[in-house]
Amino acid sequence: MSQRTRPWLALALLLITGAAPAAARQRGQGQGQAPTVVRPKDQRVPPPYSYEMVRPIAMPDNVWMSELTILEMRDLVRQYGYTTALILNGTMEANGPYLTTGKHNHVLKVTGDAIARTLGRTLIAPIVMLDSGNPTSTTQPGRLVLSEATLEAVLTDMATSLKAQGFTGIFFLGDSGSNQSALRAVAEKLATAWAGGNVLVAHIPEYYNYGDILKYQNEVLGKVELNKDLDGYHDDYYITSLIMNDDPRHVRYEQRVRVGLDHINSLPLVLDEALENGRKLAEFRAGVTVAAIEQRRVEHAAAMRK
Repeated sequence: MSQRTRPWLALALLLITGAAPAAARQRGQGQGQAPTVVRPKDQRVPPPYSYEMVRPIAMPDNVWMSELTILEMRDLVRQYGYTTALILNGTMEANGPYLTTGKHNHVLKVTGDAIARTLGRTLIAPIVMLDSGNPTSTTQPGRLVLSEATLEAVLTDMATSLKAQGFTGIFFLGDSGSNQSALRAVAEKLATAWAGGNVLVAHIPEYYNYGDILKYQNEVLGKVELNKDLDGYHDDYYITSLIMNDDPRHVRYEQRVRVGLDHINSLPLVLDEALENGRKLAEFRAGVTVAAIEQRRVEHAAAMRK
C-alpha cells in the first residue's frame, strides 16, 4: 500500500465505524421508545389454520378475494352467505399500439365487479390472466400462454379450493374466444364429479356476447361503429370504453390526446362520455350474465329435486 493511500483508507474506516453508533445515538435521543400496541387477547394473531378470532375492523366494500383478509373472507362466506364465486379467464395478447397486452383482463376487472354486485353475495377469485396455447411457438411480444393441460389444471384446482372453503355456486367466465373450450371442459368434468351434491359448477358462455354488445353500442348508445376493424388494431370502441373504466392509462388515453389519436375506428374517445358508455356496457353484460346464472340455478334446483 502506498503512503498516499493510507490517509484516505484511515478516513474511510473512521467514517464506516463511526457512522452506525452515531446514527444509533441520534435515533435514541429525543425520540423516546416506540409506543406499545395493546390489543385485546382475543385479537392476537392466531396460527394460519385458526380463524376463530374476532374481526377487529369493519368489513370493506369489496368483492375481490385477493383484496380481502382471511377474516373478511370467512365472515362473508359463513355469516353473510357469500357462497357464490366467479372464476374469470382472460389473456395476454397483441392488441395494437394503444391497448395493453392484458386487454381482456382489464375488461374482466370491470365486468366481473358489475356481475358480482348485480348477482349479489358473490366473490371473485383472482383473474386467470393467461389462456391456452403452445408456449414453444408463441413469438408475439407479450403473448404469454399456458398449455391446455396446465390451464385446465389451474382452473380445476381453483374451483376445488373454492368448494372446500364452502362455496356452493362456482361459475367460469371467459372474455376471449380462445378460452371458452377449456372453461367448458373443466366445468363439465367437475359437474360430473360433483353430481348429486349441493355445489353448482358451470361455464357461462352467455357472458362472451360481443355480437350483442356491438348491437347495444350501435342501437342503444348511439355510438355507431360500422366497421369495428377499420383501424386493424384488434381494438374497438366497446373494448376501449370498458377498459377505460379500469384505468384510462391502459388505453394510453393521455398520450393519444397529445398527438390527436384519441379515436378508434372513426369514433372519437371523449373521456367522460367513454367512461359512461363503458359503465353502461358493463351493466348490460352483467344483466345478461346474471340471467344466465339464475337459469342454471333453476335447472340445478330442479335436478336436485328429482
